Amino acid sequence: MRPLAWSCEDLLQALSAPGEPEVAGALVVVEGCATALPPHQVHHAAERLAALPCVVVAAPGWVPDEAALDLLDAVAATATDLAAITATFEGAPVAATALALHLRASERRGVADGLVAESALYSALQGGPEHRAWRSATPVAARRDEGDRIRSTRTGDLLEITLARPHVRNALDAAMRDELLAALAIAEADPAVRVLLRGDGPTFCSGGDLDEFGTAPDPATAHLVRLRASVGAALHRVAARTTVEVQGACAGSGVELAAFAGRVVARPDATFRLPEVAMGLVPGAGGTVSLPRRIGRHRTAWLALTGAAVDASTARAWNLVDEIALI
Repeated sequence: MRPLAWSCEDLLQALSAPGEPEVAGALVVVEGCATALPPHQVHHAAERLAALPCVVVAAPGWVPDEAALDLLDAVAATATDLAAITATFEGAPVAATALALHLRASERRGVADGLVAESALYSALQGGPEHRAWRSATPVAARRDEGDRIRSTRTGDLLEITLARPHVRNALDAAMRDELLAALAIAEADPAVRVLLRGDGPTFCSGGDLDEFGTAPDPATAHLVRLRASVGAALHRVAARTTVEVQGACAGSGVELAAFAGRVVARPDATFRLPEVAMGLVPGAGGTVSLPRRIGRHRTAWLALTGAAVDASTARAWNLVDEIALI
């Protein structure tokens, strides 16, 4: 299905009409507004849009105002952006649409509510055809990893935690998750403790270990396990006392977890991206909670729908990181 190229007025009219709007199931590219949008119509349209399965993107060359942003999921600043979003939507329309729906409510959710909603959505998509197709096309590496996944040392009131799987770019697997939770429990138990989280090697964290994707016994059980063992929730509880140092090509959970910290310091070579939608999923390590709180829902959607990487300077301008330094 080709994207719909509409004006703001077209979109408002479609969202005001009775019955199922034509935008349901579509990628809608909004090319601009001829006049100022009436606030009451925008409010009504946004309420309708909140539960309408579609993706709405601002076209290149248009800088929407605050009222128009209420009707948009992302802003395509360039033709390259729009091409990437279109390709993502065409390749994984269910995941792309589910992400847009989920993020529309992100500003109204607290952290706990957001993590529950994200996990439920992620689990549902794990059982969907897009993720199953990705898993069947993605070979699992024949390797066996042994030993500790992290190193943790405490010196006075400073707890230093280092991700220690540099041979797989510190990919986050279940064992690393459990070791991180055990280490962070030390900080939770003692409010005087400050946390410094970093990663061995050239990359802070490349995301979840892809070899474990799709290995849960069933999506419903995976949802409950994800909530019981949430590193994002643990980091949020100690966020004010936590600094994360990042470097290299950070992806997926490597971005999502870092964004929970009260302070994120990036090396100049750091880049950040969210690749999950192309896998038929949404960010599942808390990113739909942590990133909107730092950069807003529209930029979060842009990262996930384009799959593009942003550099450290852009991340600093967006407030995804707090400082760039030679760490």
